Amino acid sequence: MPRISADTVAQHRANRLRALLDAGRDLVTESGPDALTLAALARRVGLSRPSLYEYFRSREELVAAIVTDELPEWARHLERAVAAAHGVPAKIEAYLRAELGVITDGSHSAVVALSAHALPDASRELIRTEHERLLSPLIAVLEDAQVDDPRLRALFVHGMVEAAARTIVPGRDDHNEAVMTALVDQVLHGVARTTG
Repeated sequence: MPRISADTVAQHRANRLRALLDAGRDLVTESGPDALTLAALARRVGLSRPSLYEYFRSREELVAAIVTDELPEWARHLERAVAAAHGVPAKIEAYLRAELGVITDGSHSAVVALSAHALPDASRELIRTEHERLLSPLIAVLEDAQVDDPRLRALFVHGMVEAAARTIVPGRDDHNEAVMTALVDQVLHGVARTTG
């Protein structure tokens, strides 16, 4: 019988699952989505393939688990950032900074790459639902500001954040802050025109 490394079997399984998800994400970040196989993951964490099958029956199940594990934490991060700010402009800026941080931190690109792979319909639906939740804090701010069609405008803002993320250069803090400032100015200017 395998050695239990926690107080309970349930906690041991939860710890092992967390280690598997983290190791899978690391494999994708380091070597791309094609590097994520059950065999590679088993080698990375030192488990036999049959032991790994207790957690994931297929690569698709593993991919779906990694993607759906990451999105709720991103949503909570965005919610906390917006909740900590006061006033519409500050809340929008907090959202933009938090979302840009999520997009440029490395794990986001791994999750996006994995999302492009063939997944079961149920997994795709869960991913869509969680991805929608990422926009919720911004939609709420825009609703409070009485902006017309807040969901559509939040989607536009999200597109601007993704465009800004493509111009971020690691280690170039002055450049990156200029990008952030331009993004905030652009978004707030657009919001001001629609509410004024």
